[in-house]
Amino acid sequence: MRKTYLVCYDICDDKRLRKVFKTMRDFGDHLQYSVFECQFTPTDLARCRHALSEIIDHREDQVLFVDLGPTEGRGDRVITALGKPYSPIDSPCIVVDGERDD
Repeated sequence: MRKTYLVCYDICDDKRLRKVFKTMRDFGDHLQYSVFECQFTPTDLARCRHALSEIIDHREDQVLFVDLGPTEGRGDRVITALGKPYSPIDSPCIVVDGERDD
């Protein structure tokens, strides 16, 4: 059975941070700078934990796995925001050119 997890991390070193980010892209959907949503089987969760364990400094860094429950029977992703509205980071980028041709 798959479960939905939020994986949140606080990494103190830029090089390790990039490695953690790159690793997490293989496991889930990027929601916010250091937050991913993942659909894990128990084996997937163990693989992710092991991969991250090899990267982080266990004395300085922290990775949190928040179990949101089974994926089956869930509706669409429901995310609400406080402050700036939520928009997926991986959504298409829109560039607005402020210069006019007048």
